[in-house]
Amino acid sequence: MAIGYFQPMTRGDLERILGREISRDTIGSLRVAGFIASGPRSPTPGASYTYVTTKHFLSAFGLATLRDLPDIEALEDAGLLSRQELAAADGPEAEEEAAG
Repeated sequence: MAIGYFQPMTRGDLERILGREISRDTIGSLRVAGFIASGPRSPTPGASYTYVTTKHFLSAFGLATLRDLPDIEALEDAGLLSRQELAAADGPEAEEEAAG
């Protein structure tokens, strides 16, 4: 779901958000299942591959568009997501912004 909210994302972006290593096999499995596809190359040094969600992703989760994803605030209220943890993964400036 993280890719749906923050696409396009690199594997490194996913690792920062999820706080653990994401294997190439995991990315490959998501691609084979049709949930993600290659996006534009990252503008960062090394031009990493990015990933985006597909129409199959939307269909599998019963969504018409990405706007139909649950609101981030609702996920936070349910204890499924912490904006502060996401901001900490992006660096101190983002953490200050998330804090208000």
